[in-house]
Amino acid sequence: MARRPLGRLEAEVLAVLASADAFISTADLRARLGGAPPAHTTLNTILTRLHGKGMVRRVRAGRQYEYRLTVNEADVVAGRMHEHLRFASDQRHALSRFVETLTGEQARILRAVLDDGPEAASAPLPAPSEPTPAAAARPERDATRGGGG
Repeated sequence: MARRPLGRLEAEVLAVLASADAFISTADLRARLGGAPPAHTTLNTILTRLHGKGMVRRVRAGRQYEYRLTVNEADVVAGRMHEHLRFASDQRHALSRFVETLTGEQARILRAVLDDGPEAASAPLPAPSEPTPAAAARPERDATRGGGG
Protein backbone atom coordinates (compact mmCIF):
# COMPACT_ATOMS: atom_id res chain seq x y z
CA MET A 1 0.00 0.00 0.00
CA ALA A 2 1.42 3.39 -1.02
CA ARG A 3 1.93 5.87 1.79
CA ARG A 4 1.05 9.54 1.49
CA PRO A 5 3.69 12.06 2.50
CA LEU A 6 2.78 13.53 5.88
CA GLY A 7 2.46 17.05 4.48
CA ARG A 8 0.00 15.82 1.87
CA LEU A 9 -2.00 13.85 4.42
CA GLU A 10 -2.13 16.87 6.71
CA ALA A 11 -3.41 18.95 3.77
CA GLU A 12 -6.07 16.32 3.02
CA VAL A 13 -7.15 16.32 6.67
CA LEU A 14 -7.41 20.12 6.62
CA ALA A 15 -9.50 19.96 3.43
CA VAL A 16 -11.92 17.44 4.95
CA LEU A 17 -12.23 19.50 8.12
CA ALA A 18 -12.82 22.65 6.05
CA SER A 19 -15.67 20.95 4.18
CA ALA A 20 -17.32 19.66 7.36
CA ASP A 21 -20.22 21.69 8.71
CA ALA A 22 -19.84 20.37 12.26
CA PHE A 23 -17.35 18.70 14.57
CA ILE A 24 -16.29 15.29 13.23
CA SER A 25 -14.68 12.27 14.84
CA THR A 26 -11.49 10.60 13.71
CA ALA A 27 -13.57 7.70 12.35
CA ASP A 28 -15.73 10.11 10.29
CA LEU A 29 -12.63 11.89 9.04
CA ARG A 30 -11.07 8.56 8.05
CA ALA A 31 -14.22 7.62 6.12
CA ARG A 32 -14.20 10.94 4.23
CA LEU A 33 -10.57 10.68 3.10
CA GLY A 34 -10.17 9.34 -0.42
CA GLY A 35 -8.12 6.31 -1.33
CA ALA A 36 -6.76 3.90 1.23
CA PRO A 37 -7.40 5.62 4.56
CA PRO A 38 -4.47 6.00 6.94
CA ALA A 39 -4.48 4.27 10.31
CA HIS A 40 -6.70 5.69 13.01
CA THR A 41 -3.61 6.36 15.16
CA THR A 42 -1.94 8.26 12.30
CA LEU A 43 -4.96 10.54 12.02
CA ASN A 44 -5.05 11.03 15.78
CA THR A 45 -1.40 12.09 15.68
CA ILE A 46 -2.07 14.60 12.90
CA LEU A 47 -5.15 15.95 14.66
CA THR A 48 -3.23 16.29 17.94
CA ARG A 49 -0.48 18.23 16.14
CA LEU A 50 -3.03 20.46 14.40
CA HIS A 51 -4.68 21.07 17.76
CA GLY A 52 -1.31 21.99 19.24
CA LYS A 53 -0.80 24.50 16.42
CA GLY A 54 -4.20 26.03 17.16
CA MET A 55 -5.56 25.00 13.77
CA VAL A 56 -8.35 22.76 15.09
CA ARG A 57 -10.61 22.82 18.09
CA ARG A 58 -11.49 19.57 19.80
CA VAL A 59 -14.30 18.61 22.12
CA ARG A 60 -14.83 15.44 24.10
CA ALA A 61 -17.52 13.14 22.74
CA GLY A 62 -17.65 10.14 25.05
CA ARG A 63 -14.23 8.46 25.06
CA GLN A 64 -12.98 10.25 21.96
CA TYR A 65 -12.53 13.74 20.59
CA GLU A 66 -14.32 15.42 17.72
CA TYR A 67 -12.57 18.11 15.70
CA ARG A 68 -13.38 21.27 13.79
CA LEU A 69 -11.14 23.60 11.82
CA THR A 70 -10.50 26.95 13.55
CA VAL A 71 -8.50 28.61 10.78
CA ASN A 72 -9.37 29.61 7.24
CA GLU A 73 -8.23 26.89 4.84
CA ALA A 74 -7.33 29.44 2.16
CA ASP A 75 -5.06 31.25 4.63
CA VAL A 76 -3.29 27.99 5.47
CA VAL A 77 -2.75 27.08 1.81
CA ALA A 78 -1.58 30.59 0.92
CA GLY A 79 0.81 30.58 3.86
CA ARG A 80 2.34 27.29 2.75
CA MET A 81 2.71 28.54 -0.81
CA HIS A 82 4.39 31.70 0.44
CA GLU A 83 6.78 29.76 2.69
CA HIS A 84 7.91 27.60 -0.24
CA LEU A 85 8.32 30.64 -2.48
CA ARG A 86 10.22 32.54 0.19
CA PHE A 87 12.98 29.93 0.20
CA ALA A 88 13.29 29.64 -3.59
CA SER A 89 16.65 30.88 -4.85
CA ASP A 90 14.97 32.02 -8.09
CA GLN A 91 11.46 33.21 -7.25
CA ARG A 92 10.74 34.33 -10.81
CA HIS A 93 11.49 30.84 -12.15
CA ALA A 94 9.53 29.18 -9.32
CA LEU A 95 6.48 31.36 -10.04
CA SER A 96 6.81 30.69 -13.76
CA ARG A 97 6.88 26.95 -13.17
CA PHE A 98 3.89 27.24 -10.83
CA VAL A 99 1.85 29.09 -13.47
CA GLU A 100 2.73 26.41 -16.03
CA THR A 101 1.03 23.80 -13.84
CA LEU A 102 -2.27 25.67 -13.51
CA THR A 103 -5.41 24.47 -15.23
CA GLY A 104 -7.22 26.97 -17.44
CA GLU A 105 -9.76 27.66 -14.69
CA GLN A 106 -7.04 28.17 -12.07
CA ALA A 107 -5.20 30.54 -14.41
CA ARG A 108 -8.41 32.57 -14.96
CA ILE A 109 -8.92 32.85 -11.20
CA LEU A 110 -5.31 33.92 -10.66
CA ARG A 111 -5.58 36.50 -13.47
CA ALA A 112 -8.80 37.91 -11.96
CA VAL A 113 -7.18 38.21 -8.53
CA LEU A 114 -4.07 39.88 -9.99
CA ASP A 115 -6.15 42.29 -12.08
CA ASP A 116 -8.95 43.09 -9.63
CA GLY A 117 -7.62 42.24 -6.16
CA PRO A 118 -8.38 39.46 -3.69
CA GLU A 119 -12.12 40.16 -3.65
CA ALA A 120 -12.23 38.92 -7.26
CA ALA A 121 -11.62 35.37 -5.99
CA SER A 122 -15.15 35.17 -4.61
CA ALA A 123 -16.86 36.92 -7.53
CA PRO A 124 -18.21 34.86 -10.43
CA LEU A 125 -15.76 34.79 -13.30
CA PRO A 126 -16.79 35.78 -16.81
CA ALA A 127 -16.62 33.09 -19.45
CA PRO A 128 -13.11 32.77 -20.83
CA SER A 129 -12.55 34.66 -24.06
CA GLU A 130 -9.30 32.93 -24.87
CA PRO A 131 -6.97 30.52 -23.12
CA THR A 132 -4.09 31.86 -21.08
CA PRO A 133 -0.68 31.61 -22.78
CA ALA A 134 0.40 28.85 -20.39
CA ALA A 135 -2.87 26.97 -20.86
CA ALA A 136 -2.77 27.36 -24.64
CA ALA A 137 0.72 25.84 -24.76
CA ARG A 138 -0.39 22.58 -23.15
CA PRO A 139 -3.44 20.34 -23.32
CA GLU A 140 -6.15 20.73 -20.67
CA ARG A 141 -5.57 18.38 -17.74
CA ASP A 142 -7.88 15.43 -17.36
CA ALA A 143 -8.83 14.91 -13.72
CA THR A 144 -9.91 11.34 -14.45
CA ARG A 145 -6.32 10.41 -15.28
CA GLY A 146 -4.84 11.95 -12.15
CA GLY A 147 -3.53 15.08 -13.85
CA GLY A 148 -6.23 17.46 -12.62
CA GLY A 149 -5.34 20.11 -10.24
